[in-house]
Amino acid sequence: QVQLQESGGGLEQPGASLRLSCSASGGEFRTYTMTWFRQAPGKEREFVAAIRSTGGTTIYAEAVKGRFTISRDSAKNTVYLQMNSLKPEDTAEYYCAAGKPILSAIRMESMYYYWGQGTQVTVSS
Repeated sequence: QVQLQESGGGLEQPGASLRLSCSASGGEFRTYTMTWFRQAPGKEREFVAAIRSTGGTTIYAEAVKGRFTISRDSAKNTVYLQMNSLKPEDTAEYYCAAGKPILSAIRMESMYYYWGQGTQVTVSS
């Protein structure tokens, strides 16, 4: 059983930066693919970014490519999402998830066993 706890959300202006953290406990963190999803009001949850267990492969949604960076620190059992050049459309609840999907299914919510409670990111002037 893995417990995930997100932190770092908040209110920022367009163009600002924010770093989200997801701390894992209770399982073998280093064996899981770690992924960020987000859900905006009135919309379905969507894939944002993923990092494989080895940390060597990262995958991004087109909407965030070039602006967001996912990373992981196995010594701290933590995954990060560095968000730069924030846009109002980045406003959402951000969730981290842990699973062991094959690469072709890495964007699918159903592939993830464990989820955090979410952290709210609001981008507004």
